[in-house]
Amino acid sequence: MIARLWHGAVPAAKADAYLAQMRSVAIPDYKATPGNLGAWCLHRAEGDVVHFQMLSFWPDVDAIKRFAGEAYEVAKYYDFDRDFLVELEPYVTHYELNDS
Repeated sequence: MIARLWHGAVPAAKADAYLAQMRSVAIPDYKATPGNLGAWCLHRAEGDVVHFQMLSFWPDVDAIKRFAGEAYEVAKYYDFDRDFLVELEPYVTHYELNDS
């Protein structure tokens, strides 16, 4: 299994509106992708910025590519992201999960 992590930072004044977009657009998009094993939007305030992490789980790289495209290590952004994010980070991080 592979965990995919994306990070974005939003000004605190826009955080509630951004979270609403993530709940109504991004999370349903992740979960509608064949092979997705779950998706969560994590967030924490740090001063005047709120950090968001999208954590999703996938069985393999092919499933991630169905969501993100062939360049699956490149971050996927939605139309609304430019209105909220401090910067558009170019890449996501992937981690292999192994049973103990």
